[in-house]
Amino acid sequence: MRLSDYTRLLALAAIWGASFLFMRITVPEFGAINSAFLRVFFGFVGLAVILLALRCPIRFNGKFRACFTLGMINSGVPFVMYCIAAQWLPAGYSAVLNATTPLMGALIGFTFFAEKLTLSKWAAVILGAVGIAIITTFGEAHSMQELVFGGLACLVATSCYAVSGFLTRQWINNQGGLDPKIVAFGSQIGATTLLLPLFIFTSTTDTSIHWAQGEVWASIIALGVICTACAYIVFFRLISDIGPLRSMTVTFLIPPFAILWGYVVLDEAISQGFIFGSLIVAVAVWLIVRPAKQAEEVKALQS
Repeated sequence: MRLSDYTRLLALAAIWGASFLFMRITVPEFGAINSAFLRVFFGFVGLAVILLALRCPIRFNGKFRACFTLGMINSGVPFVMYCIAAQWLPAGYSAVLNATTPLMGALIGFTFFAEKLTLSKWAAVILGAVGIAIITTFGEAHSMQELVFGGLACLVATSCYAVSGFLTRQWINNQGGLDPKIVAFGSQIGATTLLLPLFIFTSTTDTSIHWAQGEVWASIIALGVICTACAYIVFFRLISDIGPLRSMTVTFLIPPFAILWGYVVLDEAISQGFIFGSLIVAVAVWLIVRPAKQAEEVKALQS
C-alpha cells in the first residue's frame, strides 16, 4: 500500500468515527428510520452537487443495476441498523462492533466467495466472537436486552458491508471498473429508494417528532454530505486500488475516533469490560488484516 492509501484510510476513519456521534445526536430526536433515510438522501444530494461541480458525466456503462443494488446492501440496510443501535449503544461501542467488518468479510468470503481461511484467520474469528460477547455482556447500556439487540444490529450492518465489498469487486472492478464517484452516486440512489417508503410512513404517522431543531439538522447534513457522499467516494476508490478486504480495515481505525468524539461531545463513558473486549477484537482484526508472508502469497497465487 502507498502512503496516499494509508492517508485516505486514516481520514476515512476520522470521518466515519464522527458518524457514530452524529447518529447519537439525530436518532433520539428524529428516530432511526428517519435519520437513516435523511442520511442517504443528503448523501445522494451531496454527490449530485459534487458531480455537477466537477462536470463529471454520469455514465454507468451498463452497471446502474449493480450500483443500485450495492447501495441497498452497503448503505440502506446498514445505516438503519446503526441508527437502531444508536438508540442504546454509546458511539464507541457501535464503532468497535463496526470494526468486526473484516471478520465478517473473512467468514462471508470463505462461505460464499471461495476465499481461503488460514488457521490464524479461524483463530481470529473465534477471538472476535469472544470479544463481541464480552462487549455486549459488560457494556454501558440500560439493560442487557438493549446491549444484545444493539450488538446484533451492528453485526447485521457489518455483514452487509462485507457482502458489498465482495460484490463490488465482482460486479464493478472485475467488469471493467467504474468511476468511484459514479458508483457512490448510484449506490445512494438505491439506498434512498429503499428507505423512502419507510420514511414516508414513519414521518407521517409519528406526530411526536419536532423537526425544527438546528443542531439535529446540522448533524444530519454532516452525516449525508461528509460521512456519506464524500466518504463513499474515497471508500469505493480504495476498494478499486487496494481491494475489498484491505479497504475494510478502515473499520479497525474508526473506534479510537468514535470514542474520542463521543467523550468530548457527549461525555460518554466506557467500562472495563468494554476495554477488555475491544482489545480482544483488535487482536482478532489484526490477525485478519496483517500482511501475508511471502510464501503464503506465492502459494495462494499458485492454487
